[in-house]
This record gives sequence, structure tokens and C-alpha cells, in this order.
Amino acid sequence: MDDHEGPMRRVLELARHGQWRTSPNPLTGAVVVRDGRVVGEGHLNERGDHAEAVALDRAARAGGAAGATLYTNLEPCCWSGVGKHTPPCAQRIIREGVRRVVIATADPHPKVDGAGARMLRGAGIEVVEGVLEEEAARLNAVHFKFHRTGIPFVTLKIAQSIDGRIATGGGDSRWISDRDARVMTHELRAAHDAIMVGVGTALADDPELTVRLTAPLRDRQPLPVIVDSTLRLPPGARLTAGERSPLIFTTDRHDRRARAALERAGARVAVAGGDGGGRVALDRALAALAGAGVTSVLVEGGAALHTELIRQRLFDKLVAVVAPVVIGAGTDAVGDLGTARLVDALRLERVSHRQINDQAIITGYRSLAATLGRAGSGPLPGAQRQEAGCSAVS
Repeated sequence: MDDHEGPMRRVLELARHGQWRTSPNPLTGAVVVRDGRVVGEGHLNERGDHAEAVALDRAARAGGAAGATLYTNLEPCCWSGVGKHTPPCAQRIIREGVRRVVIATADPHPKVDGAGARMLRGAGIEVVEGVLEEEAARLNAVHFKFHRTGIPFVTLKIAQSIDGRIATGGGDSRWISDRDARVMTHELRAAHDAIMVGVGTALADDPELTVRLTAPLRDRQPLPVIVDSTLRLPPGARLTAGERSPLIFTTDRHDRRARAALERAGARVAVAGGDGGGRVALDRALAALAGAGVTSVLVEGGAALHTELIRQRLFDKLVAVVAPVVIGAGTDAVGDLGTARLVDALRLERVSHRQINDQAIITGYRSLAATLGRAGSGPLPGAQRQEAGCSAVS
């Protein structure tokens, strides 16, 4: 029996090399094995070259891929058109004479979603599906969430004391976590398309919301987003002087003169509508970000924004940095969620732990099934759906 897990683990390792550099494309890796020997491998690179193409190019220099097995964590693409700058990988695989393709997950992109696998099968190539599927789907959770739901992947990041406070009673919050933990936060920023904060945090901290503490990633600056129902953010805030113009979501209750001043300062203001309580409708704000091509959002506070996103189940992952500090009375990390019984409390899943100096980093998902959509629910779709432009002769 063939051992597909070994090569697929190498594929996932290669895919992770594209971290911080591939958005809005997913993380992908590929390995070509011929006669039991790896003859080509690659990952999606900064130029946008697809992993399969890179691996096949290297295989060509080692005698070609005819009769070989190609491993990839994401179903090969099969379409060309506006917005796509690379040729279809499925057609390239067919031309190279690959005998078998082993795929971890389907590609949820609406122009693929099983059609790439069907193209390969239609050309007589054996297709093996679902190898390390859950691990591969989790690696591309942003890609799955965005294409399955039309909403960005949302990560909540909270730095708190061991007794659950994010600031003292006087509002002092700098710094609960140490510099090494803040470097991790800047890496998180670089891994997301946008950073979101509430206006209370923007007023209290006057943040820049940029990637600064990790030099190799400083060219990866996410979009600053502020949730401000009445436009209290001053036009002289540091956010308005940053490299990227901030996007401010507000409601119909906003002050028109404040809007004009913010726009003169370089900010963009969007009315997302209210939620019935006078606050910005967060679901509409997230949908608007998705419409602008934002696939992932890191939310860094404050407590009111975190609380609403948790209460409305609008987040996908939570990263808590717990420092060995006891504050006592202060600002709670999360406000009242109306939880009367522990059985009704939100419990994270797929929880992982690590340590940075004396701080515990706890990461968990709200619902991986909800985030991934159909991922992990079974084999790649078969011939029951047809996708235009994905035939072997197109």
C-alpha cells in the first residue's frame, strides 16, 4: 500500500514557507515523486507562481514528470480569466504526463471546487483524495472561510493579565505582554489583510496598527480598520498619517463635519449601518471588507468590540496572550455575554498552547466546521457538478 502521508507532510511543510506572502492566494505546496524518488518540489512564491508549476519545472530539469505522482495540499486550479495571472495547473499536469495526483483538500474557489479533480480524471489520471485533509484545510482556513461564506476569516487577539484584565482601573495597558510576545503580535498582523480596533482603543492608545517589530515583514502592512459609530476619531490621530489610509466604519448617526475632517486627513469613511443599538453592524462591516478583497481580519480590541464579535459568533479564532500579572480591578478582557449556565458558555475547540518567556499563548477556534464549510466533510465532489472552462481541452 502506498504511503501518501509522508510526501503530503512535506507538501504542508513547503506550503508554510509562503506564510505572510501569498494573500489573497492560499498556502500551497507540491512534491513530484518518480520511481520512489522526489524529483521536484515547490510552493506558491512571492511572484505568484503556483506550487505545482514550480515543482514540475524542477522535475523537468531532473528528467520530467511522465509516470510520476504529484502531491499537492490543494486541488489544482483549472481556469483562466480576469484576475488570474497563471495558467491552469491541471492542464499543465496533464501535459507533463503525470500518472497520479494526490490531493489533501478540494479548492473552495467557485471556479474550481472539484472541477480540477474532474479534469484530471477525465484525462485518465488517477486522483487520490483526502490525505491529511483536516490538517491541510486548517492550514488554509482563511481561504475556505472567505470562499465558502463570503466573509473574511476573523482572529481575535487579546493580551490579558492572569486574572482576565486588559488594563488597570486607570486605563493603563502598556505593556501587559513583553516585547517578544508583541513581536508575535506583529507577525499576526503581517499574516492578516486588515487590523480592526474599536474607537475606544484608538482614542486610548492612538495606535499605528502597523508591522514594525519584525523587520523582514515590514513590507506587509495590513489595512487599518476602525469601528466608530459616531466618528469620534480625531483627524490628527496617528492612524491617518500611516502608510495605508485607514478605513472607518460608522453609522448614520455620525457627525458630518467630523467625517469631512477625517476624509481631508486621508481616512476613508464607510457607513455600514446600525445594529439596532446604535452601534456599527459588524456583520455588514465584515461583508463590506470581503467585497473589497479582504480575506482575513485581526481584531486587537478593545473589550467592547471583542465582546460583540464573540456574542454574535462573528469570529473564527482567538489568540490569548496571558501574562503572569495580577491587576485586580480593571478592564475585563471580555464583557457580559449573558451566559447564565456554564453549559451555555462558548468553548473553544482545537486548542493549542505554547509559551513565550513567562507568557502562555492559548489559541483556539470557535467552530472549525463553520469556518471551513464543506472542508473535512468527505471526498472531493465528483461529476455531479460541472464548471465552465474546466474541460481537459479548454
